[in-house]
Amino acid sequence: MVNLATLSKEEKIKICRTYWLLGLALLPLVWIINVIWFFKEAFLKSNPIPEIRSYVLRSAVGAVIYMTGIITWIIVYQTYRGEWGETAWKLALIVPIGKI
Repeated sequence: MVNLATLSKEEKIKICRTYWLLGLALLPLVWIINVIWFFKEAFLKSNPIPEIRSYVLRSAVGAVIYMTGIITWIIVYQTYRGEWGETAWKLALIVPIGKI
């Protein structure tokens, strides 16, 4: 892992922006890593870099929205799949032998 203290301002912004862009590819774990890794740089330093703060906030909001959507889908699917009949089985990734 790279030590952020040894990087220039431009390199930090580039890494933070790259993580944010990777998160746009529906990879919320990258957004979570971005928030954890750059949180101190964005909010706890006496002179935070505005660009990094922006990317960290976007990453946090994106991860929360994505995870909320996934958790909602899991709850809805697990709750109502019995009522959906054949459609629920077609949505399943692992189908028991003999079910379809």
